[in-house]
This record gives sequence, structure tokens and C-alpha cells, in this order.
Amino acid sequence: MVDYFENNIFKNHIAISLTKNATLRSYNINPIVVKYLSKILEGNYSPEGVAKALYYPRVLGTSINTSFGTRIQNMFVELDLASGSLIKGMDIEFVDKIDGRKKWCQLKSGPNTINSEDVKPLIQKFSKTINLARTNKALQGISNSDFVVGVLYGKQHEFSMHYKLIDKVHPVIIGKEFWHRLTGYEDFYSMLVASLHTSINSVDTEDLINRGCTKLADEIRNSPLFDFS
Repeated sequence: MVDYFENNIFKNHIAISLTKNATLRSYNINPIVVKYLSKILEGNYSPEGVAKALYYPRVLGTSINTSFGTRIQNMFVELDLASGSLIKGMDIEFVDKIDGRKKWCQLKSGPNTINSEDVKPLIQKFSKTINLARTNKALQGISNSDFVVGVLYGKQHEFSMHYKLIDKVHPVIIGKEFWHRLTGYEDFYSMLVASLHTSINSVDTEDLINRGCTKLADEIRNSPLFDFS
């Protein structure tokens, strides 16, 4: 599993950072905001400042966070810990290693990764799915506790109020408990985190930010979209 993280998440992020994210056409540019951010970063309006204003948020934030959940979902399926769900709105299906019941699960990254407007539609979607499932004789006997939200990292006391509302109707299983139910090993989550910290130290990230920014700045300098005169 550590190899999967290293090859499919970390190294993939590095590759995209030096290709797609270092290319001007991958950005939707707000010319006013980007000029202001360049001033903050470099003290003036320059190709280097614009490059940093575009590149830093993408590489250090949205790029890896956006892909993280999808790649983890794929990992569960590829490693045979779960199967992709055929039910709309569910990400994976797995047999809970604690209670032995099949779970239909929607995955979330962390304890604050849901908005207030998402709560009611999610509960309604789960309820509709359960009602439909109960018309299938093979799925009779399922309950609200079989449809869960699985949160990949964090602790229960860190739940946002939105997750607490969902948890009153459908279990929100987070961090250590989620990985325990998925794998059957109580300390799997803590061992995984420790192993990943070791793995990260071996990942070659030398000069990643500078190389990406320099490539993007060179393109910005020669682009008719900008006037640095």
C-alpha cells in the first residue's frame, strides 16, 4: 500500500507539477487578482511573481487534494479491500471487518470536507437508495447503519457540525476506525501513517517548486496575455 501511495500519488503529483501545472493554458487567469498576488510575492508585477501566484496554490493545494480521494478509491479496489459500487452516489462497497456486514460507502478526505448545503442531499440520497434496495429480495435486512460515510483521516472529535448531523442518521466512520473496519487490523491506520512518513523522505522533490515556476515564468514572459513594460 505504501508503494501505491508513492507511485500513484506522490510521484504522479510531481510529474503533473512539472508538466500540466507548469503550462499556462491549464490556468483560468484573473488579471487583476494575479497582478496583486504577484506584488505580494515579488514586490512587483513580474513573470516570476505571476508564475508563483498561479503555481503555488495549484501544486501545494488543489492539485493533490483534488486527486487524493479518487486515487485512494482506486487503490481500495485494486488492492481488493473493496469493490467499486454500482449504486449511484456510493464510492465503494466492502465487508465490515468488525461487524461482518456489507457496507455501502461514500468516501470523504477529512473531517471538514463537506459543506452545509451537502448534508440534506446526502441524507436524502442515502435514504432513497436504501428504499430502492429494500425492494430487492437479495438486499432485504439492510439498515441505515449499512450506508456510511468513510472519512480517510482525522478523529471523531474533529467532526464539523455537518458531519455530526449526518452521523445522527448514517454512521460517519473516520480515520483509525474506518481503516480498521476496512482492513481488519486495529492499528493499520497508525502503521500506514508511520510508513508513509518514512517513504516521503525518500521521494525526490529536489528543486520541484523552482523548476516548475521557472518553466511557467518563461512562458508567461513571452505571452501576449501579459504586459510587463
